[in-house]
Amino acid sequence: MKEEILMSTITLRPGTLDDAKRCGEICYSAFRVIAEEHNFPPDFLSPELAITLLSEFMAHPDIYGVVAELDGQVVGSNFVDERSIIAGIGPITVDPTVQNRAIGRELMQHILARVAKRRYPGVRLVQAAYHNRSLSLYSKLGFVVREPLSIMQGQPLALQIPGYIVRTATVGDLDACNQVCLRVHGHNRGGALLDAVRRGTATVIEHNSRITGYATAVAFFGHAVGETNEELKALIGAAPAFLGPGFLLPSRNAELLRWCLKHGLRIVQPMTLMSIGLYNEPAGAFLPSILY
Repeated sequence: MKEEILMSTITLRPGTLDDAKRCGEICYSAFRVIAEEHNFPPDFLSPELAITLLSEFMAHPDIYGVVAELDGQVVGSNFVDERSIIAGIGPITVDPTVQNRAIGRELMQHILARVAKRRYPGVRLVQAAYHNRSLSLYSKLGFVVREPLSIMQGQPLALQIPGYIVRTATVGDLDACNQVCLRVHGHNRGGALLDAVRRGTATVIEHNSRITGYATAVAFFGHAVGETNEELKALIGAAPAFLGPGFLLPSRNAELLRWCLKHGLRIVQPMTLMSIGLYNEPAGAFLPSILY
């Protein structure tokens, strides 16, 4: 009965840019608290970084945000990236002072209902592997573990892979890049790629006079694909920095993981890629983003 009373005061509504500051503060605090409980670094180094990110999300026409209110006060939020035929969920956060009231479940169920209504064939998220409660919740909601991940961080490598040319991506590269992603994943991520090209963070790999891989950024919120590990080595080697906590590397890719460790990069923490619906075992090398 107590749970029902608490739940009756929760209201969900679409997020607006005016919510970004409060939601960003909650996002920073929630990730910091759970990370420190497990002796891991937080996802965001300051509230300002989280506010900036969520402001961008709230303003983006293809990223939907939902806000939870408890007794009229904003206490959490969740987002879904709708730039591809595969939806990517997160970040989902709840104010640590009102945890254990099923607010996170409500936020996730709302997003999953939206995904189902819009008929996305698949949806994915990435969760901190040490966070047992989130793993339990997502599993109960139907998510399946697909890939163990390692966040990698360290000094920029400033190295080149012979025969693999890294250059800045342009709008004219979009079709070729999308074809590489299609071959690796069975779908493209053209929306996120176009945004990265416009920001100037996207890079491509040319090998034997054709594009064989790309990265929106070798970073926490960036993804990369390549026909082989050599493309990813070149992209990682050329990255000026690994923004955020680091970039996500599939831990089962033993060759690439060893290569990164050999070149001085370190494992920061484990994460887990999970999905509902359509999922193709990648037919190539890839680095997911924190959204998937």
